[in-house]
Amino acid sequence: MKIFIGGAWPYANGSLHIGHIAALLPGDVIARYFRAKGEEVLYVSGSDCHGTPISIRARKENISPKEITDRYHNEFKYCFDKLGFSYDIYSRTDDEYHKKEVQDIITILYNNGLIYEKEVEQLFCEKCNQFLADRFVEGICPVCKNIARGDQCDICSTILDPLELVGRKCKICGSEPVVKKIKQLFFRLSKFEKELEIHLEQSRKNWRINAINNSERYLNEGLRDKAISRDLLWGIDIPIKGYEDKKVYVWIDAVLGYLTLSKKWALDNNESW
Repeated sequence: MKIFIGGAWPYANGSLHIGHIAALLPGDVIARYFRAKGEEVLYVSGSDCHGTPISIRARKENISPKEITDRYHNEFKYCFDKLGFSYDIYSRTDDEYHKKEVQDIITILYNNGLIYEKEVEQLFCEKCNQFLADRFVEGICPVCKNIARGDQCDICSTILDPLELVGRKCKICGSEPVVKKIKQLFFRLSKFEKELEIHLEQSRKNWRINAINNSERYLNEGLRDKAISRDLLWGIDIPIKGYEDKKVYVWIDAVLGYLTLSKKWALDNNESW
């Protein structure tokens, strides 16, 4: 039997703590268990080196995002090696092979009509003179009234749009942003709603209850098309004409890493991914 295990990618904007290890250790236990049974296991992971938290950390320290990601990726590698984690490959999302694979996949999706252009309203900081990605915005959650970032409330788990926040502030300078229109690229997630409902029904016996409940919640609310482009300086370049100045949204970048790392491992080891 061939078994694939994808370990969650730790975010390269701060040191690991015991919670990270507690969350990642079960994957290593499972990998060792199946190897001991004589099964073929491919166990991959890496450092998530893109996204706004890294850019925010770099701004605070007045250094480049690359310096931040190098520091924490090397620290992660050292920790996992010392702890004896048995990854078959541990890489990073700013690896050149991964970047090219992500760009190729986005091009395929775009050419097949699964990525489209849409004009949206987005927050713009006049003081910083830039459009703000969701995590560059902070405000009050409209549901639970706690402080939340622009993509999700960590208190009540509500998925948010930055425009829904009350008392919005730019996390860079603290000023109140204004609303402007801008074009972004969106993935047609809604097109897969029925297909995912079928997949959920087929998976009920094997998934944990929290995975089932969260999936049901998103499906019941109705899947919304999701932006894949962001106005950032750090990340993978969008490979579509007219959007070269934008970066790939980290949600699609990091998740594709499980596939791209598998392909990289196969190439390095003369195997079929």
